[in-house]
Amino acid sequence: MRLEVDGTALEVDPQPGQVLRTLLRQHGVTSVKKGCDAGDCGACSVLVDGVPVHSCITPAHRMDGRSVTTAAGLGAPEHPHPVQRAFAEAPGFQCGFCTAGFVVTASTLTDDDLADRHRKLKGNLCRCTGYRAIEDALDGVSNTACAAAGAAVGTSVAAPAAMRIVTGQEEYTLDVPGDPAVRATEALLHLAVLGSPHPHARIAAIDTAAAEALPGVHAVLTYRDDPGVLFSTGRHESRLDDPDDTRVLDRVLRFRGQRVAAVVADSVRTAEQACALVHVDYEVLPSVHDVDAARRPGAPLLHGDKTSAEHRIAEPTRNVVASLHGGTGDVDGALATSAATVDGVWHTGRVSHAALETHATRGWVDPDGRLVLRTATQVPFLVRDEIARVFTLDPARVRVVAKRVGGGFGGKQELLTEDLVTLAVLRTGRTVQYEFSRRDEFTIAPTRHPMRVRVRLGADTDGTLTAMHVDQTMDTGAYGNHGIGVMFHSVSESVAVYRCPVKRVDAESVYTNNLPSGAFRGYGLGQVVFAIESAMDELARELGIDPLELRRRNVVVPGDPLVVTDPHEETDLRWESSYGLDQCLDLVEQALAGPLPEVPPMDGPVLRGPGLDRSPDWAYGTGVALAAIATMPPRGHHAHTSVELLPGGRYRIGVGTAEFGNGTTTVHTQLVATALGTTPDRVDVHQSDTDAARHDTGAFGSAGVVVAGRALYAAAQALRDDLTARALALVAARTPRTASGVLGPAVAVGPEGVRVGDELVGHAQLLAEGPLIAHASHDGTPRSLAFTVHGARVAVHRPTGEVRVLQSVQAVDAGTVLNPEQLRGQVEGGAAQAIGSTLYEEVVLDDAGRVTTDAFRSYRVPKISDVPRTQVLFADTHDPLGPLGAKSMSEAPYNPVAPAIANAVRDAIGVRPYRLPMTRDRVWALLADATDAGGA
Repeated sequence: MRLEVDGTALEVDPQPGQVLRTLLRQHGVTSVKKGCDAGDCGACSVLVDGVPVHSCITPAHRMDGRSVTTAAGLGAPEHPHPVQRAFAEAPGFQCGFCTAGFVVTASTLTDDDLADRHRKLKGNLCRCTGYRAIEDALDGVSNTACAAAGAAVGTSVAAPAAMRIVTGQEEYTLDVPGDPAVRATEALLHLAVLGSPHPHARIAAIDTAAAEALPGVHAVLTYRDDPGVLFSTGRHESRLDDPDDTRVLDRVLRFRGQRVAAVVADSVRTAEQACALVHVDYEVLPSVHDVDAARRPGAPLLHGDKTSAEHRIAEPTRNVVASLHGGTGDVDGALATSAATVDGVWHTGRVSHAALETHATRGWVDPDGRLVLRTATQVPFLVRDEIARVFTLDPARVRVVAKRVGGGFGGKQELLTEDLVTLAVLRTGRTVQYEFSRRDEFTIAPTRHPMRVRVRLGADTDGTLTAMHVDQTMDTGAYGNHGIGVMFHSVSESVAVYRCPVKRVDAESVYTNNLPSGAFRGYGLGQVVFAIESAMDELARELGIDPLELRRRNVVVPGDPLVVTDPHEETDLRWESSYGLDQCLDLVEQALAGPLPEVPPMDGPVLRGPGLDRSPDWAYGTGVALAAIATMPPRGHHAHTSVELLPGGRYRIGVGTAEFGNGTTTVHTQLVATALGTTPDRVDVHQSDTDAARHDTGAFGSAGVVVAGRALYAAAQALRDDLTARALALVAARTPRTASGVLGPAVAVGPEGVRVGDELVGHAQLLAEGPLIAHASHDGTPRSLAFTVHGARVAVHRPTGEVRVLQSVQAVDAGTVLNPEQLRGQVEGGAAQAIGSTLYEEVVLDDAGRVTTDAFRSYRVPKISDVPRTQVLFADTHDPLGPLGAKSMSEAPYNPVAPAIANAVRDAIGVRPYRLPMTRDRVWALLADATDAGGA
């Protein structure tokens, strides 16, 4: 069969049933991405004879004689298509994994199509941007600019990879090029996993003979091949932060889909066929899927064979991985004497990270005998260290490389594929690849922790808080990865942000036979903030005080102590000198007082707000909420960096931080360019590779800028000092000066070298005496606080329960804004993700722990038509703890959104929502119950 791909003739022989996406990638066309393999996300979009199609559902055999154009065929970085240039300049991407598909589809849109863009682009999903920047790209709006030498900070500099991303040339995990140093593609083997059909079982017997006999099978791995070392898939700087409760392959299976066996074969198809030939006899064990039932006497124990001291599990005999019970004062007594009280229980659901790039690892042994793992991870150094520990390897003999990662949100702070690939590589001596399917992402990858949060509040008549009690229970699932940290963090800043003389927290993280939960943007704060901020809103109603005013009267201000209930809480928070919460409250109040922006048509008529086109079927409401978050993770977050002068006046930075749409790469180049008097385009980045730096804890907790960025800026300053010293020495050597006290000449580092008075010392002269490189590190302490306030106006359709967000505004205290457009995008993306989990998204399990939402068509990630533009406002603050005064702002935007929308819904319909997501059926049921009770 012959076809043309990006202008080149290709002769192929498709396999039976093969689709176009796999055919193209099989022949090296890596600009086509895998996001779902079900025609739901659009990451694989290509043009077939000029018509956009999803190549993952297009039969390959139908391409005979056809012309296929991918993003790479539309244009190259040097000569991009106009749409590609627009996406680069907007910029209409963050992680960029969806971008190749978007530009392919957008390249076919006419002016009439652009007016109907939401329908035309309904087949393309973006998880990062919130879609505003994509719409700007469609409208030809440029939001980026070039920076002057030495003045990059504060400018909306474009990402260094922008043109490569929009043209499909940027490398992601499995886009392996022909470079022998990273290729290792010869004789590539593939791994597939047989998952448990039971939520709790013990392997009584397993027979792999038939699978091993299948032609093309190289190994079948079972619990007999497990290295015998317990670990956690959750990764932190200190591995002691997580319980040791997991094996690479375990004989006891604790949730549906858990690994029973792994097959390594010539192809994915052969490996999957072999999985079906593995015969397993299971001893089915009783399972428990409810957190209350799991803690009752006689409940099935998931990790009863482990101990608190050795495995760091709080109470294995109660299925409790972590607990916290403590406070200040007598809560019950204070509530009893309060003028007003609120008591409610709020529930949050499981949420999938839904990153467009699924978890994937390719591993091999390099010519020097080192194990190399090329993997989709936010934490390459932590993966390296744990792989070395589990398999008893010298860490120096393990290299972990993360290319650009297609979305993370905390989901890639887990070790989910690397361990199996390591086991397979060590067993076979061959190159092995393991890639999650989209179904895997929904059914076995960790989700956001579902929580039940009871909040009791008391206040005096003037609104001053008198008591706060938070009782939180969370389902950590079958394993405790992040089950300790999320629990402690969820009741930290969420409680500490308010002044209150009497506080108590009761929190427990509970094992169940459900799929594991894990790290997710906000790290538990979003769930508890939803409950506390909803309760604060209800308290304002009880007292007849404006919700914003009630918050102003009770939030911490400089000079207040942060009253926390965790006796082990770090005391390194220094936030008083960069306080912007008051500004954020004012900015949101002003924005909500303004005219309501017109809402684009979605599935129904345009809504123009109160006073315009009002219908009795629609109810309108306004809500606000606030949140605080530490700017770095506690208990240590480290980054070691380097900056080196290269010939020609370029600089090379070495940093371990991974780029997955967080924008750290862009900001790192800005910081270095500013310190060294050059421009960002002259800074080369070697990152997210254990060969790139001595150590980096990783890109989580929004630490990529405030930890690694601060270290890089310090290294750049040190190099600038070295350059200055060397230039002064060279000038002094050829222009002798007397020791008569003459003042030294003015010195300035710039793009062409170092100017000493009237003399320019060029880069070649500076390098003549040897390399110039500087190193610096940062340990992530002390930490500061970042604040966010969200406001929302909504319309609720009484007959159906549909909620539409008419206005979304968030004010953020981010310190010095290093890149305004990028920061705006992070806030918009966080708000959009939160809108998804507030109104649409939920991973649903049946009573037996089976995931029933295992595809994008049953799990609703917001489309371009679902998300309003979030107005982003910046407080004017400067944080002395951050690089050039900046604070982190990637996790924070998520946390206040759900309660703001819930408070707006309460304002609209007079009934309080207590459960997320607020889907149409749930809101309709609230309205129906209120009507039956004689209410709204």
